[in-house]
Amino acid sequence: MLPVATKVREVHGLDPRALPEEVLTSTEPLLLRGLAKDWPLVRAGLESPRAAIDYLRRFARRDAQVAVLVAPPQVEGRYFYNDALSGFNFHTERPPLGAMLDAMERHLDDARPPSLYMGSTTVDTYLPGLRDENDLDLSAHDPLFSVWVGNRTRIAAHQDVPDNIACVAVGHRRFTVFPPDQLRNLYIGPLDLTPAGQPVSLVDFAAPDHARFSRFAEALAHAQVAELGPGDAIFIPSLWWHHVEGLDPFNVLLNYWWRRTPAYMDSPMNALMLALMSVRDLPDEQRAAWQEIFRHYVFEPDADTAGHIPEDARRTLAPMTPEVARELRARLLQRLNR
Repeated sequence: MLPVATKVREVHGLDPRALPEEVLTSTEPLLLRGLAKDWPLVRAGLESPRAAIDYLRRFARRDAQVAVLVAPPQVEGRYFYNDALSGFNFHTERPPLGAMLDAMERHLDDARPPSLYMGSTTVDTYLPGLRDENDLDLSAHDPLFSVWVGNRTRIAAHQDVPDNIACVAVGHRRFTVFPPDQLRNLYIGPLDLTPAGQPVSLVDFAAPDHARFSRFAEALAHAQVAELGPGDAIFIPSLWWHHVEGLDPFNVLLNYWWRRTPAYMDSPMNALMLALMSVRDLPDEQRAAWQEIFRHYVFEPDADTAGHIPEDARRTLAPMTPEVARELRARLLQRLNR
């Protein structure tokens, strides 16, 4: 375990049917002890891993193909790049969900099993009915509800745009989380070749190379850790970095993702990629000018930013609306496709 002294703040006694807004809008991670302790899946997992697998089989669309990351035993569950960072140390298979569960059961007692990991799979599509018995009432936020199944795994530190409540249903997991401002100290890898869609830290948390990644010690000074057992949950605010470890031969996590922004707002990652292409390599004086433009219009707008323009003529400088967003997106696509 990493030498992290600070623990994620714990909250006890929450009602899963009425989570308070101060939890759902927290700007710090929160460990929600026992939030899902009454789920039937949690009770099945406490009985045995096989009982949990049997419970999942009740709902599984057995012939529906799912994406499973498969790695040899020697990677010890660390899903990562190859040595050259030109590819990965795992491959993806697409077995039927029933076959995935069968493989998990077959390798339960192996001393050195292959690493198996089914990540971010939509519950309502692949396990219809599971949500009826295992759910939090977050309907007002219209969350995406996903399931993650695997054996002992280590998922590199990464960040997600949505807010996140992750519920451990079976097994135990360790979360190590960092505030967004630790980007520089986490040594993030490529933006456009990633193990699972999000850029990840290149630091091996099990054996950090402090000579190569000298600033990682500073990241650890800002880290928080949470150990979750069956029925526990963690709230991870938008863009907080998190490293996740599955600690048991069989682990199941269910999570809720939602954004506190309108659906018409695009992903900021798209803006970052476009800025890398069009701004980063400008001459210094031009880049400085654009830095001021972004500060003025994006990062520090105030009443004076467009106050000299009549309200009905402000268009994209006015508060964004779905209609203006559609027009702006169409204009951008037209320009990018020239």
